[in-house]
Amino acid sequence: MHARQLLAASLGLIAFLSLTGYALDHAFQETARVELQDRLQNYVKAYYRGMEFARGGALLMPDRAPDPRFERPGSGLYAGLVSRDMRWESASSLGRTLPLPKTLKLNEMRLDGPLPYNDGNGGTQKVYRLSHTTIWETEAGDMPLTFSVYEDTAQFESQLSVFRRALWGYLGMAAVLLLLVQMLVLRWSLQPLRNLKRDLDRVQGGHHPSLSGQHPPELEPITDSINALIDSERSHLEQSRNTLSDLAHSLKTPLAVLRARLDSGAGVDDLRDEVSAQVQRMNEIVSYQLSRAARSGHALFSAPIEVEPRAEEIVASLEKVYSGKGVVCEFDVDAQARFHGELGDLQELIGNLLENAFKWAARRVLLTVKVEPTQGSRRPGLLLAVEDDGPGIAAENVERLLQRGVRGDERVQGHGIGLAIVQDIVRAYRGELRVERSTELGGARFVVRIPPVI
Repeated sequence: MHARQLLAASLGLIAFLSLTGYALDHAFQETARVELQDRLQNYVKAYYRGMEFARGGALLMPDRAPDPRFERPGSGLYAGLVSRDMRWESASSLGRTLPLPKTLKLNEMRLDGPLPYNDGNGGTQKVYRLSHTTIWETEAGDMPLTFSVYEDTAQFESQLSVFRRALWGYLGMAAVLLLLVQMLVLRWSLQPLRNLKRDLDRVQGGHHPSLSGQHPPELEPITDSINALIDSERSHLEQSRNTLSDLAHSLKTPLAVLRARLDSGAGVDDLRDEVSAQVQRMNEIVSYQLSRAARSGHALFSAPIEVEPRAEEIVASLEKVYSGKGVVCEFDVDAQARFHGELGDLQELIGNLLENAFKWAARRVLLTVKVEPTQGSRRPGLLLAVEDDGPGIAAENVERLLQRGVRGDERVQGHGIGLAIVQDIVRAYRGELRVERSTELGGARFVVRIPPVI
């Protein structure tokens, strides 16, 4: 990741500096060209101020040129004039074949170039040419003329070359400096991810049970999700171990009974009846334990399940089973209530609570489902309550009824062994199960609260 980000940032930086260099180079060329035009234009105006035509039409140029280079052959600065059948060139153009002044519109001034010319030694050089066309008033009448000033490109190119060397040199140093800064910034900004990777390596190696909490706020959702996943997997593993342990322990008694009957030399009929009874008992034990093991419990990324339609299906079935009692189930269910977990867990949870309520109710059962408020990115929790108008549960029996580790078949008194399954499911979803007196119906009230999770 560090190499990819550094490469991407470096490419972006190089592209940016290249565009910046190109823009500055282009701007400098335009500025230098404007400066060149202004300088040559001043030479033209200086010639105009000292130039005149004699009475006979002869052209009289100024005694002193605007720049001494106009008088020195091959100096790189030249001047020329074209008017009707007359042509004049400065002394500096001796031996050189310069491009003729270009006739333009009246009072038009234009800079052209670079233009090639013969330097007199068989070589080819280039010049910039500024031409201006005007009307000169003489005694013989108006005389149209075009005046041009030339300058070798050497000075312009030398100036441009110096600027480019400085520009790209400084941009190159800036690029190196910024790349070093980027490397340091990326290394500093990615340090939390490297710390997270080291934490994961320690967890995978078995040196730590979970990720540490020393991470930036931006990474907390990730670390919380990973820790929740680790806890969920450990919970599932522990549940599987407990189920196997419970199954092995539960099968000891019927197996011991069968061994004792075999050793006692019982008759065939008695032995057959005993085997049938113990096999039935073992089948019930295995079915119960498998149903517990099949429940997945706390699920991190499960899809939400609507509670109301599932509850209606269960109530419809129970009303048929207990039709002789005439029990009516009332609903107070939030339509937005969702269960984030396995469908089987939801059915077991609601089904066992409602079945107990139908079993002990006189006439009325009330099912209440509400959404638990949440903050941030957490999934909302769930509050589920089942009440009946039966005899209720004595306060001194509640603690024993929900005591951890009490075997399911020891809970026949009260509301039945279904509460063992309910308690296991609630514990798997890190929830809370309370048993209290119903203030509205007068019987028992079972309250299940499943907290908001990641």
